[in-house]
Amino acid sequence: MATTNDHPGELAAPDPVKLIGIRETPLSVDEVFRAVGDDAAGGTALFVGTVRNHDDGTDVDRLGYSCHPSAEAEMRRIAEKVVAEYPVRALAAVHRVGDLEVGDLAVVVAVSCPHRGEAFDACRKLIDDLKHEVPIWKHQTFSDGTEEWVGAC
Repeated sequence: MATTNDHPGELAAPDPVKLIGIRETPLSVDEVFRAVGDDAAGGTALFVGTVRNHDDGTDVDRLGYSCHPSAEAEMRRIAEKVVAEYPVRALAAVHRVGDLEVGDLAVVVAVSCPHRGEAFDACRKLIDDLKHEVPIWKHQTFSDGTEEWVGAC
């Protein structure tokens, strides 16, 4: 009988980056979840970032995201780094741009791996690196009439 590590399902898939995108339209959790479905994955981690109604103690009415033309390529570069570090079976990431309201989905990422711990770790690495390295900027409008730009990188 083969040991667990000898099974091909324990390894990264040959082409695990299934979906990368910058969207001007509402995001779909179902689309991202379906993109990372894999029979060899025992764990799937999904993160959904939503527009919240406050930031640093100030009420937020709405916000807008804009990005550099290289943003999608940078998302793919980060995805490739994650799949090089973890045994990823499938990975997906989409980010919204344009004007969003409180409660709207801003980003959805998911990773499936042979085991849950790997999936959690890979998903966290993916969202953290996307937030820090992809040239996407947030313009927040506060209830008191003030506004600010927040750089993602």
